[in-house]
Amino acid sequence: MADISLTPVRRGRLVVDEGYLFEDVGLGTASTPDPVHERVECPVYNVVVEHPDATVLWDTGSHPDAADGHWPAGLYDAFTHEGLRPLAADLDAAGYQLTDIDAVVQSHLHLDHAGGLSAFAGTDVPVYVHREEFEFAYVSAKTGSGDVAYLADDFDHDIDWRLVTGDRGTPFRDIALVHLPGHSPGLVATVLHRDADTVILAGDVGFVDENVTDRRPMDGSLLWSKADWFDSLGRLADLRRRHDAVVLTGHDPEAPDRLDSL
Repeated sequence: MADISLTPVRRGRLVVDEGYLFEDVGLGTASTPDPVHERVECPVYNVVVEHPDATVLWDTGSHPDAADGHWPAGLYDAFTHEGLRPLAADLDAAGYQLTDIDAVVQSHLHLDHAGGLSAFAGTDVPVYVHREEFEFAYVSAKTGSGDVAYLADDFDHDIDWRLVTGDRGTPFRDIALVHLPGHSPGLVATVLHRDADTVILAGDVGFVDENVTDRRPMDGSLLWSKADWFDSLGRLADLRRRHDAVVLTGHDPEAPDRLDSL
């Protein structure tokens, strides 16, 4: 196994109605006909993966203007964004420079995960993403058919794209990109086989841990395919069992602190 270290890069916070995190929260009952939803603070974070062969950045977070009109107007009622800064500033706070990054892995291309990609435009830094995600993102952003969560201004740049195909890709030894669609067509979990343990950066297979541990689906607006999502949950559970792995979800409030302790 490779000597791999992980450093969280804190990229601000989304404040999200609980009804988006869990599909059953909005259900009224006879005793509670008008259920009250909490709003939950969920981190946006990236991860610097120090591998013997490369320094890899996992995801690029939201665009620094995501709270100020970069996103479609309709999303601002659903998601409040706080603490936004450019990717370079947040990397610097974590002890890295943009020039330290040798490669980028995008779990998927939604606007809260791909908004920093412009920092790598015109460079020779390879960016790994699943082909199905790449194609669906472009169809969505360029035609208006698909998903509003893809913005061309986030990813339509002069980028050295490296497209992953099929169920699994291996960009570096002991790092696997496993296709786990459901939240989006081409979401990949990043499986890191380290000397001491295995860590899975599952991304938005679960927005928060309970989506995965309790098999509680996100609201339907956050699932491209519920059937595929349940299938992916099964594959993720199998990976966790086989490798006794630590699994980190995309926006769980505890995820960055858990990374600090690994």
